[in-house]
Amino acid sequence: LGSGRYNFSDFRAPSKEELGIMWDKSPIAHLAHVKAPTLMALGMKDRRVPPSQGIEYYHALRAKEVPTKLLVYEDCDHAIDLVVSEADFWVNTKQWFDQHL
Repeated sequence: LGSGRYNFSDFRAPSKEELGIMWDKSPIAHLAHVKAPTLMALGMKDRRVPPSQGIEYYHALRAKEVPTKLLVYEDCDHAIDLVVSEADFWVNTKQWFDQHL
């Protein structure tokens, strides 16, 4: 079908078992175990993972008082690959490592 396309005629709701598998693999399910400082980057045009999920995870980490920083890139999708955004991401990553390692 190509990038960014989905055949909705084949859509079906996930079964109870499939929902359980998805939950077990979800980062939010393992939130209680997160202690490491966490740097997150979100492309707001991401069609693979809704940015709202990353924002929820960010707020959940903050509520647990895990040192967390969220980088938001309005014009990027799943890959933070625009030159300006990618450069900003790497500068922030270096600063994050300098602060937390």
